[in-house]
Amino acid sequence: MLRRHAFRLPPHPASVSLARLRVHDHLAAWGHKEESAALDDAVLLVSELVTNAVCHGRVQEREFEVAITVLSDGDCFIEVSDESPASPQLREAGILEESGRGLRLLDNIAEAWGVWQRGRHGKTVWALVRS
Repeated sequence: MLRRHAFRLPPHPASVSLARLRVHDHLAAWGHKEESAALDDAVLLVSELVTNAVCHGRVQEREFEVAITVLSDGDCFIEVSDESPASPQLREAGILEESGRGLRLLDNIAEAWGVWQRGRHGKTVWALVRS
């Protein structure tokens, strides 16, 4: 059985913690155990992707969307959509830089990830987390 939950949030830093909470609560309600690595990984990746949407997503007057889908095998599929057409790029952050490590984290934790361009409507960054 597939379970999907999508919600919209304003482009505000407080939306990052709200997204983490909502995804955590839905995954827990759908049977992911509190101590599971998959639950922790999904919440961490949502945090990174939502942070990118808030900081770089060009959604000043509109909301962005977060969606979490639990697949039939228990894996989690995460999607964060914003209005910016710019695809995120992996980069090497210098030792003194305060940002620039989120996609490296995503690349190491997710089973797979990518970007779907939505034409003039921006993009969706997605990630698959194995259960």
